[in-house]
Amino acid sequence: MYLLATMAFFGSAFAGSKAVVAHVPHQIAAALRFGGGALILLLLLVFIGRKTRGAVLTRQQIVRAAAVGLIGVFAYNLFFFWGLSLAPSIDGSIIVPVLSPVITTAILLALGREKASGARIGGLALGVAGAVVFFIGAGGTGVDAGGSRLTGDLVFLLGALAWAIYSIASKKVLVGMDPLRATTFGTLAGALALLVFAAPSFPDVEWSALSSVTWVNIAYLAIGPTAVAYLFYYRGLRVVSPSTATVIMFTVPVFGVTCAVTFLGESFSGLQLAGAAVMLAGALLAVTQGRFRQGSSRRATEQTARPAEPVRAVESDGQESLNRG
Repeated sequence: MYLLATMAFFGSAFAGSKAVVAHVPHQIAAALRFGGGALILLLLLVFIGRKTRGAVLTRQQIVRAAAVGLIGVFAYNLFFFWGLSLAPSIDGSIIVPVLSPVITTAILLALGREKASGARIGGLALGVAGAVVFFIGAGGTGVDAGGSRLTGDLVFLLGALAWAIYSIASKKVLVGMDPLRATTFGTLAGALALLVFAAPSFPDVEWSALSSVTWVNIAYLAIGPTAVAYLFYYRGLRVVSPSTATVIMFTVPVFGVTCAVTFLGESFSGLQLAGAAVMLAGALLAVTQGRFRQGSSRRATEQTARPAEPVRAVESDGQESLNRG
């Protein structure tokens, strides 16, 4: 449920952020969203962190959390908002959540941390083929003279790469660190980098001309899809397997497309729809091949062998997933 709520927030962020970049430069939109999110997380850490004090963090843990935040907050959102300034939000809500698991699986296979199989290789190939079809569709419809929609979709692809790296690195941050502190340090580091990057553009904005609706939208993005969503994401990663997390991410397009169509009136071509379907099929095949069935069988075996300790069996399975990450 933590991860599903996160994906609902993430899906709504595409349309919400698109509305904001219509009024301010994309780098400022990113800085406002995560600057506000970082402040909210700091307040939560001050008031909630007192009640849930954990072990004293080492300098290495803090640096690691900050470094991961530079990837998942700064790099990802730099591409995220840049892409939104060029292409419809509906494109990003499909490209990023569908291709991120495909890229994650490809990286893990390349590093030797996952085993290759015919199904997985076929799934990766199918995902890439679907992406090609989707990009061809973006290049053929709804494009201005500069071809901005296709360019924006390629920028979204870079965002998917950044999120894949962030997802892999996040598991190590959670070792010995509670989700709230890990989220806060990572978001703070990324937000500071975004503020530095956006600083030259702040004088160009007519702040008095921004409507109350725009400010409410910025506040929502800072609270929901940023502070709450990133905290929920870390909490979810602590208790579920990597395959479960990646599959739940496939619900983001549902929320993202619904918000884009309902609030922004966006649409995509039939060729893009076909490409999205092929991408989704390939991604599911690549990241789930045999995992759920094997995981369920292993848990059932452990519970049968130790009927008096069913809770410990599940906890051990979760800890094994965390250690593998």
